Amino acid sequence: MSGAAIEAVALVPGHGEGAPLRLDEPLSFWGGLDPESGEIIDRWHPQLHAKVAGRAVMMPAGRGSSSGSAALAEAIRRGAGPAAILVLERDPIVAVGALVAAELYGLECPVALVAAQDWDRLAAAGRLAVKAEGARATIRLEP
Repeated sequence: MSGAAIEAVALVPGHGEGAPLRLDEPLSFWGGLDPESGEIIDRWHPQLHAKVAGRAVMMPAGRGSSSGSAALAEAIRRGAGPAAILVLERDPIVAVGALVAAELYGLECPVALVAAQDWDRLAAAGRLAVKAEGARATIRLEP
């Protein structure tokens, strides 16, 4: 794979690739995402109706209920969840959802903590490949 790479902190291990979907605000997976379709259904969210399925979702942080972990894991199980999640702030609810999907269903959705100075560059890429192992994540940017 060619392209530039950005180093980040791995919060959940795994490998996932997809076009970036930059969210302007945090998203609650519980009530904010339809786990069957992967569509953002929070009527107040700026990206209402955007689909997260197979995307490298970029969100500043998670939001909301601890039930969001179950909703994220269910979306991943159904194939409607993100391929990877990039955050600017650590979020245990998001991490637990991805970990549950890996443990119960054998499905990976890496979660990485990225630096704010890399955010615009990541969002501008045509595709992101996230590989998270141990404490380190490498994000390859493709045109």
